[in-house]
Amino acid sequence: MLNYFKKSVPISIKKSEEEQKSYYKKLKWQVFISATIGYGLYYVCRLSLNIVKKPIVDSGLLTESELGIIGSALFFSYAIGKLVNGFIADHSNIKRFMSIGLLISTLANLIMGFTSGFLFFAICWGVNGWVQSMGAPSCVVSLSRWYKDKERGSFYGFWSTSHNIGEALTYILTAMIASYFGWQWGFRAAAIVGVLGALMIAMFFHDTPESKGLPPVNEDFTKTKTSTWTEQKEVLKNPYVWLLALSSAFMYISRYAVNSWGPYYFEAAKGYTLTQANSLVAISAVCGIVGTASSGFISDKFFKGRRNAPALIFGLMNVFALSLFLLGPKNIWWIDALSMVIFGLGIGTLICLLGGLMAVDIASKKASGAALGIVGIMSYAAAGIQDIASGYLIENNKAIVNGQTVYNFDTITFFWIGAAVLSVLLALLVWKKT
Repeated sequence: MLNYFKKSVPISIKKSEEEQKSYYKKLKWQVFISATIGYGLYYVCRLSLNIVKKPIVDSGLLTESELGIIGSALFFSYAIGKLVNGFIADHSNIKRFMSIGLLISTLANLIMGFTSGFLFFAICWGVNGWVQSMGAPSCVVSLSRWYKDKERGSFYGFWSTSHNIGEALTYILTAMIASYFGWQWGFRAAAIVGVLGALMIAMFFHDTPESKGLPPVNEDFTKTKTSTWTEQKEVLKNPYVWLLALSSAFMYISRYAVNSWGPYYFEAAKGYTLTQANSLVAISAVCGIVGTASSGFISDKFFKGRRNAPALIFGLMNVFALSLFLLGPKNIWWIDALSMVIFGLGIGTLICLLGGLMAVDIASKKASGAALGIVGIMSYAAAGIQDIASGYLIENNKAIVNGQTVYNFDTITFFWIGAAVLSVLLALLVWKKT
């Protein structure tokens, strides 16, 4: 089975220099577009549970604490998988690796659309978390294999919009389907989208330039005499990578506070309907596309490849957006929408910078997957802790008054905003290195 995921064997294709350049350009764009859209559809299969939490609680099927545990099952398995699969991806045929992961994720969503029960949900969602972790390492490794150093930052930023594409599809399309046909169809719709994504990856995502008869792009793959395993070990010893991973972890707490519980908060605290609440969160996803797409380009062009200043600026934007979201006045739609605009721009940029690019920049190209894996395990372990803690705090700070459920979100507010502040402070510790 492991042999199936090994890198493609180079093939010999004789072409003129002009034909080779044209062929390379065509394949490079196929890789980029399929990685961006394909990983966006990974997200549709990952976020489907988030949009149906309130209907599931209202139906009496599960409690908030149980949903928090189920959500954390994905995050914890994803965290471990991000590290393991990040290391494996550096050695793998990433085309096969990524398509198989999305197919299994599709199956997990399909099963959850036809069943119920806390234990089965938790197991199934945990499996989904593991295979979800096969997506990002495949994409990041592909950027290292197909793109030169001087262009990687820009394309990494553009690729990172895949998160926002997936979120927007989930909070708009999947939410509409679930609101009309029931929460089960939130999972079923995600499964249908996932199948289409797996087919696209199988057709247009490519392993290495060498597998297509082209020379390797980066010198790390030809001039560096050390092995991939040796370079990966060096990444493990790098304290700056771990500091970035910790900063990303606290950023992910605030990120998934909104992604996982934002719709619930808008419904419970501000009285929006399911469609209205998910539409507000969708605003952050759409605006995140702008922040994410421009992050690498801005840092490459205006900060000479340095990521520290943009990380600080957008980290402070994240803190302000969460404060407006949680502390702003109720029943004023445009303020809630504004908070999601600012949050989307801020978190979209931070996903790119803290969530991977800054660590990949200071690691060998041979160990891009390993660097991403270290950041990933810290980030998603924190996201898992967030889901459990948020579910517990929400459930244990509500009361029934005159037959109505009343929520107290004071503790949640301190938890979510505090995490965003800590992320900014930790990122400052690697200022000179990044």
